[in-house]
Amino acid sequence: MGEKKNTKEILVKKEDKKSFDELIEASIEQTKKTQLVRDLKELEGPHSITDLVALIVKKAWESSASDIHIDPQPSSVLIRYRIDGVLHDVLSLKKELHPLIISRIKVLAGLRTDEHFMAQDGRFKVIEGTNEIDLRVSIIPTYHEENVVMRLLVGEARALDLIELGFSARDLDILQRYIKKPYGMILATGPTGSGKTSTLYSILKILNSRNVSIVTIEDPIEYSVAGVTQIQVNTQTNLTFAAGLRSIVRQDPNIIMVGEIRDEETSGIAINAAMTGHLLLSTIHTNDAATTLPRLLDMGAEPFLIASTVNIAIGQRLVRRLCEKCRSQYTLTREETASLSAVIPNELLKKYKSFWKENGCSACNNTGYTKRSGIFEVLEVTEPIRRLIMRRANADEIRVAAKQGGMTTMLEDGFNKAVAGVTSIAEILRVIRD
Repeated sequence: MGEKKNTKEILVKKEDKKSFDELIEASIEQTKKTQLVRDLKELEGPHSITDLVALIVKKAWESSASDIHIDPQPSSVLIRYRIDGVLHDVLSLKKELHPLIISRIKVLAGLRTDEHFMAQDGRFKVIEGTNEIDLRVSIIPTYHEENVVMRLLVGEARALDLIELGFSARDLDILQRYIKKPYGMILATGPTGSGKTSTLYSILKILNSRNVSIVTIEDPIEYSVAGVTQIQVNTQTNLTFAAGLRSIVRQDPNIIMVGEIRDEETSGIAINAAMTGHLLLSTIHTNDAATTLPRLLDMGAEPFLIASTVNIAIGQRLVRRLCEKCRSQYTLTREETASLSAVIPNELLKKYKSFWKENGCSACNNTGYTKRSGIFEVLEVTEPIRRLIMRRANADEIRVAAKQGGMTTMLEDGFNKAVAGVTSIAEILRVIRD
């Protein structure tokens, strides 16, 4: 306990205080495109590591950052915020402050302050105004000492409506139709950070009522949802996705959400649960919706089980939305059209020539973007798709059949959003270009 008390009371020395001012001013000169660094001039005020860490978290929250990175460098400590999916350098501090910052975060997260060579994970909460912010902490040892990443979450689920997520009218109609089914699987797929969990929480928001039992198993539990039984994976007690899912089925649920299907055992139990009268929601890591079905085959699932249980696969990515205050419309030149034709099908390009682009203003920290939207493809497992699954067709064959059945690909959905001014062509290519 004495070690924790001393950590909280460590004061910033006068010479370090002077360095704060100099490094903040240097950051402002090097980062003229964003207002964020100018806001951090408040760091002239703190006199303790407690105040410094609190202010770093506060500014991250005010900037709508999803993550705070504290990266040790050879001679400094770099503070970075991930805002709308993109990392921004916001502050550089003296190297001597690194162990003090790390110790303070370990104290808050209930981690061992004397352990410096082992990965540690923890959580802590802070109150900012009327919001309770839950911070998920990950600390790993690196060549230049310990690296910290803190994920900012709100205590209660910030589930959005499906329309707010960015689903098109066609995709929304398909999704709502299958949400009403009492059994089967709805799978969200994409890389880490593509918004899969947000999609599942939004579906749970629609399904959550007093006349159904909803049980989830997650790693980690990102948001607390009232009325939903949520289970945290704990490998130390052998509570894995597979073991937890096996127990959940015996808890008389109507709807089950599995954080991720990542191995043969979990996929087998999930498919059996979907076959026995449960609606099962989960995520899986593949590049697009069409690859989801062959991926389940790779995990050892039988083709007839996949064909009879998977209802839809949702492929998705997150793109930054254009700032509505400074975006501007422009027309593609012949050279730009020729360049884009290498990555965007000609049948799309020839439909439109007018798009929108980012400019930058004080409202968007001079980035041209603010907040994010999803781009989606919803693959409905129809009879032609089932026949392809039964003969173990590859992802390309499934994709062609899905497009013939009317599926809008992520590229097409993103293109439509670029035409509508939601995002830019450059942002779509940044996110989904192979």
